[in-house]
Amino acid sequence: IIPRGMALGVTQTLPKEDTLNLTKSKATNTIAFLFGGRAAEEIIFEDYTTGAGNDIERATDLARSMVCEWGMSEKIGPLALERREGPVFLGMQSSQSKEYSDSKAEEIDKEVYRLVTEGHEKAKQILRENVDVLHNLAKALLEHETIDGEEVNSLIEGMSLEEMSKRR
Repeated sequence: IIPRGMALGVTQTLPKEDTLNLTKSKATNTIAFLFGGRAAEEIIFEDYTTGAGNDIERATDLARSMVCEWGMSEKIGPLALERREGPVFLGMQSSQSKEYSDSKAEEIDKEVYRLVTEGHEKAKQILRENVDVLHNLAKALLEHETIDGEEVNSLIEGMSLEEMSKRR
């Protein structure tokens, strides 16, 4: 709502604990999470902006890693189809070796598309079912500019904005 630096808004999550592995359910939920802002724009304004560009990129990269690196696609199977090669230096991207046919590339693209679009639809469904909470969170941000995780959880659980303001 209020731009900070070069970003129009930032959503940041902190892990509850250090993890070395990512489960398939956590990965698919993260894709839906990344579409939260875009989905809110679509539901509330019936339009959308370029603001979710980085979130869409991150969701697509995560879906591609699920399919091509981690074997998290039933359709493609437990295969490592892409390998990142070499260290990444500032200003350089890592190269990836492709070890599959053009027809397999088409299957991969379809599976990545499916994972991303399902995440997008899940985000919209969750927000439609909780549109009152969405409005309440937006009002809290308009009034306070920032809200922390505990305040978000309290608002989701039904605390009024007035109660939250008194606690601050």
